[in-house]
Amino acid sequence: MQPTSKLERRVVTAAENALAQRRYVSPIDVLVGIGWLPPGPVTAWERGLTPHLEPAAVVDPDRLAGALDILRRWALGNGMRSTEVSYAAATRDRHPLRFTVDGRPERELAYRTHWMPADLTDAQRDRLTAKQNTPPDMIVLLAARSFTCAGCGETEADMLMMEEGEPLCLACTDLDHLVFLPAGDAALTRRAKKASRLSAVVVRFNRSRKRNERQGLLVEESALAEAEQQCLSDEEARARRRDRDRERREAADVVFQENLATLIADLFPAIPASRAMEISLHTALRGSGRVGRSAAGRALDPDAATRAVIASIRHEDTDYDTLLMSGVPRPEARDRIRPTIDRILTAWRRPA
Repeated sequence: MQPTSKLERRVVTAAENALAQRRYVSPIDVLVGIGWLPPGPVTAWERGLTPHLEPAAVVDPDRLAGALDILRRWALGNGMRSTEVSYAAATRDRHPLRFTVDGRPERELAYRTHWMPADLTDAQRDRLTAKQNTPPDMIVLLAARSFTCAGCGETEADMLMMEEGEPLCLACTDLDHLVFLPAGDAALTRRAKKASRLSAVVVRFNRSRKRNERQGLLVEESALAEAEQQCLSDEEARARRRDRDRERREAADVVFQENLATLIADLFPAIPASRAMEISLHTALRGSGRVGRSAAGRALDPDAATRAVIASIRHEDTDYDTLLMSGVPRPEARDRIRPTIDRILTAWRRPA
């Protein structure tokens, strides 16, 4: 296809630039490239903060559809192969993203269709397709000021996720078992994320630059320990581990943790003593925002202790975190693992 109009030349140029950078072309690449979709609203849409993408464009839906038709004709004319890509929000439920307000199937499909060169090998095409269908990183915000969780009403948390315009604390998003790894050490970050079944990117809003800036990762504690072990030859990593251990000791509330472990053992007589203490140490850490630090937890409420035990089973004894990272919606993931949780709770409730 030889471009004959100014719009066709702009679309083809944007498509060629995207192809050179990524080895595939997406409609969003092209619409951002020609200036019809601002990057900021695209990011907000990807994070699930807005329901549809088309209203963020600077032109009407029909002109957007015309640009996508030019892209399709250019791709076919160059013998490119199409693949349909799933788009999921960077939220805890990973809900499917919608492009259009009216939801017309043919237009939704046009946005989800990516194009790749025909000369790629099957292995290269499979790798690119897998990459394009990988769910995005979940995003957690460092709170700029105090907030009230829309789920539990707690006001002491310092991190949150936005869902349907409402702030939720980490406990209400099933992320409170994760630990914070500050940005700065690329090797440690890469290894910890790779080892962690569940992770989230932590960002902070920079008011002067009007954008979110990456601050670090939330990862599983065991994954961080594994990554640190791999980096122990690096003195800086060793120093960071010592600092983290010192912070953990300073945050520990020994008497409360022992009382919570005793309560857990009373509620679940068959639970291993080491597991009861592990749950207590984890959930009662000062500043963690976990169940043990809630008002009910500090009052040694049996329901709060039971929730802490359930959370431990969910993350340690089931594939719940793996399901979330693979894009399974949170309610469906919980339904899948519920029989395992019920079985373990029943076993631990038996008299010792």
